[in-house]
Amino acid sequence: MPVPKSEFESLPPCDFYTPAELLEEDRMYTVYEIARLLQGIEPDADIDRETEDILLDWAIPWVMTNAEDLVVAEPRDEDEPGYYGLRE
Repeated sequence: MPVPKSEFESLPPCDFYTPAELLEEDRMYTVYEIARLLQGIEPDADIDRETEDILLDWAIPWVMTNAEDLVVAEPRDEDEPGYYGLRE
């Protein structure tokens, strides 16, 4: 149920990183790594599955919204996810 804004101490703007701010130009990232980076976590951090699922809820729309600034690489193996990187 919606709650009044007055119940919150702070309401900062909902800003997200641009691809250029988040990703290194010469690297490719899985959506799992992007999810971590969006939250300020190292891309190879070990996090529990439940937390990772929540982070993916933020990362997938971010990838879709920023698709025009990204390139995609197919998985190298069938048990591996795809990769995303900066479009040059």
